[in-house]
Amino acid sequence: MAQLPTVAIVGRPNVGKSTLFNRLVGKKLALVDDRPGVTRDRREGDANLLGLEFRIIDTAGFETDDPQTLPGRMRAQTQAAVREADVALFMIDARAGVTPLDEEVALWLRGEDTPVILVANKAEGKAAEPGVYESFGLGLGDPVPLSAEHGEGVVDLFDALRPHVERDEDAEDDTGGDDEEASGPLKLAIVGRPNAGKSTLINQILGEQRMITGPEAGITRDSIAIDWDWHAPDGTVRPIRLIDTAGMRKRAKVQDKLEKLSVADGLRAVDFAEVVVLLLDATLGLEAQDLRIADKVLQEGRALIIALSKWDVAADPPALFQGVRAALDEGLAQVKGLPLLTVSGVTGRGVDQLLQVAHETREAWSQRVSTAKLNRWFERAIEANPPPAPGGKRIKLRYLTQARTRPPSFVLFGTRVDQLPESYRRYLVNGIRRDLGFGSVPVRLTLRAPKNPFD
Repeated sequence: MAQLPTVAIVGRPNVGKSTLFNRLVGKKLALVDDRPGVTRDRREGDANLLGLEFRIIDTAGFETDDPQTLPGRMRAQTQAAVREADVALFMIDARAGVTPLDEEVALWLRGEDTPVILVANKAEGKAAEPGVYESFGLGLGDPVPLSAEHGEGVVDLFDALRPHVERDEDAEDDTGGDDEEASGPLKLAIVGRPNAGKSTLINQILGEQRMITGPEAGITRDSIAIDWDWHAPDGTVRPIRLIDTAGMRKRAKVQDKLEKLSVADGLRAVDFAEVVVLLLDATLGLEAQDLRIADKVLQEGRALIIALSKWDVAADPPALFQGVRAALDEGLAQVKGLPLLTVSGVTGRGVDQLLQVAHETREAWSQRVSTAKLNRWFERAIEANPPPAPGGKRIKLRYLTQARTRPPSFVLFGTRVDQLPESYRRYLVNGIRRDLGFGSVPVRLTLRAPKNPFD
């Protein structure tokens, strides 16, 4: 399909940019809170405004701090978003009126080539009227009075945006009608503790400073999804949706409301991912919180890869790798043999290998085994290790079928299966992984007994 036009929302902190973003995409994707500066990285989504379709970008609040500071790096991301957009929505708070920072943002926008639409948010009620009139003085044309929270003024916003983003009805689809791959883009989420190097790694993968990074822990707050094409070493081009998430600390240490929202947002990102990379800080090794995050990912049925980040500065790499490998096999015994890779977000070491393994893991996570092949394996497994007979009564296992994929889920039918020991269940699951090509992806096994017509 043809690429959608892009609209960037800009303005000083806490004027309601993320609220408008959520309304336009129809979901609460961006974190919203009363305090200023919640949004830090650019967040993108597909918007629909009264049938008008476009790509919307939520940006960090514009501040005038030194470029080396966190607010300064946030401002650089906002400036990049505006320069790449087809049109910018410059939002002010109509109730607060025009502030000196608003005037500074307007001065900057007047010097850019991107068309600008002035939006006076929080314009419901008479209290906002002075601010709306005052905004005429910014030199950006007539303001669009709007209430992002209550949905007032969307028709006026539609009229203002339409000339900039409406598609040419006669334009041909530039794909020539080719069907998309059945599997679609690889949905790859990067998770881990704060300051493990997640955003730095994503910047290295993309080849640009797309995510804000720095020595401060917890910079990323929203889960940011980025569509990108990976040019693999074999010459193929593979679409990937990269998802950067907020750092996940131990629950007892998470007291701040905003951090709780960020962690919850990261967990939702895991739910929507296909493959999850758990990034460990090689300078700190494996900690209990890493195992908790891994267990959560596996419980959700996602395919999991472990990556040791900052490998370029790791001390005694061979001993560290072997120690982490042993600790993973012990702490996550239910899925021994998880892929363990080494990467560096600074040098780019291991990035192509990580993406290759991610695609291979998704393939295993998505595969389906025919019932005939499955039951040939099942008969051999039972013959090699028959089920026990608790209390002298035999457990009869009849057949096995794959109910679904992503994650691979199997149903085992038999009599008295409620008495099948957990150890035998693990024997079957491990055999399915080992012998049928599922590797270390999570495999679910459900036991079913036929209904007794005389019961």
